[in-house]
Amino acid sequence: MTVEIKNKTYLNFINGEWKESESGDIQASLNPAARDEIVGYVQMSTKEEADKAVAAAKEAQKAWRKLAGSERGAFLYKAADILEKKTNEIAECMTREMGKTLPEAKGETARGVALLRYYAGEGMRKVGDVIPSTDSQALMFTSRVPLGVVGVITPWNFPVAIPIWKMAPALIYGNTVVLKPAQEAAVTAAKVIECFEEAGLPKGVVNFVTGSGSVIGQALTDHPDVNGITFTGSNSVGKGIGQAALARGAKYQLEMGGKNPVIVAADADLDLAVEATISGAFRSTGQKCTATSRVIVEAEVFEDFKDRLVAKTKAITIGNGLKDGIWLGPCASEGQMKTVLSYIEIGKQEGARLLTGGNQLTSEGYEKGYFVEPTIFDNVTSSMKIAQEEIFGPVIALIQVNSLEDGLSIANDVQYGLSASIFTRNISSMLSFIEEMEAGLVRINAESAGVELQAPFGGMKQSSSHSREQGEAAKEFFTSIKTVFVK
Repeated sequence: MTVEIKNKTYLNFINGEWKESESGDIQASLNPAARDEIVGYVQMSTKEEADKAVAAAKEAQKAWRKLAGSERGAFLYKAADILEKKTNEIAECMTREMGKTLPEAKGETARGVALLRYYAGEGMRKVGDVIPSTDSQALMFTSRVPLGVVGVITPWNFPVAIPIWKMAPALIYGNTVVLKPAQEAAVTAAKVIECFEEAGLPKGVVNFVTGSGSVIGQALTDHPDVNGITFTGSNSVGKGIGQAALARGAKYQLEMGGKNPVIVAADADLDLAVEATISGAFRSTGQKCTATSRVIVEAEVFEDFKDRLVAKTKAITIGNGLKDGIWLGPCASEGQMKTVLSYIEIGKQEGARLLTGGNQLTSEGYEKGYFVEPTIFDNVTSSMKIAQEEIFGPVIALIQVNSLEDGLSIANDVQYGLSASIFTRNISSMLSFIEEMEAGLVRINAESAGVELQAPFGGMKQSSSHSREQGEAAKEFFTSIKTVFVK
């Protein structure tokens, strides 16, 4: 187990050992609420280190796949217990490293614990079916077999939950993994790997390599011994990974962007709709793929809803997520802040009306962080960039419509199809929304963000590669079906 020291350099974890990169290059991970604070250093590793991690994983998989599912599950249960004991430490690190508030970080860490325990239990569930044969003297059945080595490439916005919801099913179904986390949250990811190490997983079963996506991510994608790639991140990077994996016949899974709508019908509970819209749009500073980005409101209640939404938004407390009473933290990095601010300017130029927010906070207490006010536009049309492109920040585009039919048409008028929600008391409206909404996750009278870990998660259209993560659906990606005929 590594020892915690201030501003330590977090190494790669390859074949059961923490190893320094031969490059000698390191990168500081900064606190986005106080950029003069260094959370730790992470390595800028080389392709050769990624290759070593893959080789270790390939060798370890031979024995790992032969363990009983319950034996593999026992390791995950141990990792869950360790992660749970370290909840406060890891959550605080997460808040310092990527900015989400401490209560949110604790909630995410608890989700990681629950994910590990859920998939640990999968080790005792069925892996196939008996199928009747036309030959009365034969037995025919199916079994699930692991892919082999899985490359796991994860983003910075959920540095505990996303790596675990990919790694845990990969491991329980008999694969070994190489994790390449986003550099912006690699310190937090390293602390997750420490939990697996402390749980005593055999050497090489879990490996961890930090570095740029163009080097480490590409090395995993191109490696002939990586049998599957699971990725969450931007559409441009995801499509490149998919093309490269397809070219060499590797299995791939992509979860990418969203431009998630909320429809507020004329008969909606407006207080509920406002609360859920604010939570869905502004929690984690809007840096969720399922965050509410467009709010489509029927004309009859538009002004009332807008006034309530703006008033609630103006009451949001902004600051360092480690402090009590703070509701909204900073953007995760300077680059992300600049992206958000650029879209706010685009919204103004396009003719949308700024109702509240829209500014970077630079006054005393904010001057060292990447803080952007929660922002709401109205007079937005569906063709505007702020209504079409993923912003990944605390920005809402309000769109007024005359009917539910118009609302559904606008809700579907984007390239994405990840999540969506509607607020209505009308059963017919609910059913129309469920039937017609082009999204992988639809929610009724609830915010667009979030999905329960035991349920399939994934998008339609340009939001994913049409596979699903979490729940039993994870089995479809991390295993192959083998049909057996015994005469």
